[in-house]
Order: sequence, then C-alpha cells, then structure tokens
Amino acid sequence: MVQEALVQLRGVSKNYSEGERERLVLKDATLEISRGEWLFLLGKSGSGKSTLLNLVSGIDLPEHGEILIEGRPINRLSERERTLFRREKIGFIFQSYNLIPTLTVAENLLLPLELLGELTRQRRAEGLALLEQVGLADRAQSYPDRLSGGEQQRVAIARALVHRPLLLLADEPTGNLDADTGREVLELFERLLRPTACTLVLVTHSSEVARLADRLCRIRDGHLEETTLAPGALV
Repeated sequence: MVQEALVQLRGVSKNYSEGERERLVLKDATLEISRGEWLFLLGKSGSGKSTLLNLVSGIDLPEHGEILIEGRPINRLSERERTLFRREKIGFIFQSYNLIPTLTVAENLLLPLELLGELTRQRRAEGLALLEQVGLADRAQSYPDRLSGGEQQRVAIARALVHRPLLLLADEPTGNLDADTGREVLELFERLLRPTACTLVLVTHSSEVARLADRLCRIRDGHLEETTLAPGALV
C-alpha cells in the first residue's frame, strides 16, 4: 500500500549570502515524506540540515522550487499565513530547548494552545496530562532554570505535541544531553509519537538516534540523498 505524502519538496534550492559571496546550501532538492514516517537528516555541521527544517516549516523560503504540506504550497503563502500554518500544523523541538525563562513549566507547555486560542478547560487538562506522561507533573509550577537539561527537553517535547501537530521537526534533540538522558528522551519519542500518525523529521549526528529512523537522508555539497546507516559514517 502506497503511503500518502505529507511533505513534498520539488526542485528546492536555497542560497545564503556570505559577504559578497553566495553559498549554496541546497540544490534542486526533491523529496517526499509520508504521513507517519520518521525521516532523519544526516550531514556535516553547516551542510544545510537545519536550513531544510526551516524551509519545510516556512521560516525560510527557497530561491527556487516548491514545498507542499498536505498538498498546500507553503512557500506561496504570506508571512502571516505561514505563521498560522506553523502554529496549527507543526511542532518544534530544539537542541537548546527554547523554553521561555519567565514562564512556568505549565505556561510554557500550554503556550501553543494559547496562541491558537484553544486553551479551553479540556485542552488544558489534556496538556497537563501530557506533562504527567513525560514525568514532570510535579514540576508544573517550576521555572526552566530550576530544571535539568533532560527535564527541560521533556517539557519541550510535551510543548511540541500539545496541539496535536501533523508534523514534528526536531533539530538535534539529544545534542546537549548526556548519553543516559539522551536515551530517556528517545524512549519518550517512541512512547508518545509512534502510536500517533505524527510525521517526524529529525536532525542528528548520533548513530543511536539514527537507528530509530524509518528512512535516512544525507545532505552533502548541497545535494539531498537517501542513505543507509553505516557505523561511524554519519557525516
């Protein structure tokens, strides 16, 4: 049975200016990502992995080509339309957690619902139940600076999922964590995401993380290519 494509890149190219020079990050990238698929991106630092996440989310726009999510060309939307689309359809997890320091754990968690105008009593209860699933119900009123790195990343995962996104984008989610804490975060991905239809696109340098992927792609010299996992060959 052919899986329906959630994300499609068609001939996407992206350059960045470096002084008077233009640096090619992606050249004529074409890719389809199915609903529910876990696609992980590999490549050297600066190869364009994070840029690809930004393009898929509509934060960046390509110089050439088209990016479709659910058949909708997001690069043709206005900036306001892209912002609303991200809020509704996409969840983000960052290497540096990106929690707002002046908000409590619960407030950080529920922020996506508040921005969508969906912070009803029921959705609040569901969000706090998600906090319990990541083992932090007792830290709901704590501030981020009182949490360990692993705890902050668990809050970030819960926040990324609280609005039930179609697509989750994760940029090195275990990159700032020690090995044991990183494994705990991976177990959360398996437990919270695998039972859902949420599609995951994740950037990693870790062979342990990469083994969880349904499919691997490598970015090299501006080109996007499918690859297989070879020990010690993730860059």
